[in-house]
Amino acid sequence: MGPHGLFWWIGAGVLIVAELMTGTFYLLMIALGFLAGVLAYGLGAPLDLQLVVAALVALVAVIVLRRSRFGRRRRMVDASTDPGVNLDIGSTVPVAAWRDGRARTMYRGAEWDVELAPGEPEDAHLYEIRAVRGSCLVVAARRGGSAASGASEHGAHEDTRHA
Repeated sequence: MGPHGLFWWIGAGVLIVAELMTGTFYLLMIALGFLAGVLAYGLGAPLDLQLVVAALVALVAVIVLRRSRFGRRRRMVDASTDPGVNLDIGSTVPVAAWRDGRARTMYRGAEWDVELAPGEPEDAHLYEIRAVRGSCLVVAARRGGSAASGASEHGAHEDTRHA
């Protein structure tokens, strides 16, 4: 095997190892280009054609990856509003009185700061947690369903009792 063939194999190997260490598929696509270069070398193509073949295969592979579901950037989700991260999101809490869009309420056996989400009314008794920022619950008026079923549905019936 000549020096060009060894170059392609070593380059592909280094890119595959780097891909395993970083977890990015883009390096794997470029490694496919190197493997196409070694294939062109094996077929007896001159070096300039090997380079063109490797570049084209790598470019096409990267474009295909970019358009696939694996290459799309994932939108960063705010953990304070993600129910998959914070199980309190969607739970119901009672709020007796508001002062300038803020209040205190009992939730899960402790007193919490509560903040009313923008545009929400202060006249509802039950509120649904929309976000958790530190020790502050951001809530919105609970819509639909009866107050009793909503409280027991989310386990908030314990929270409505004040000792």
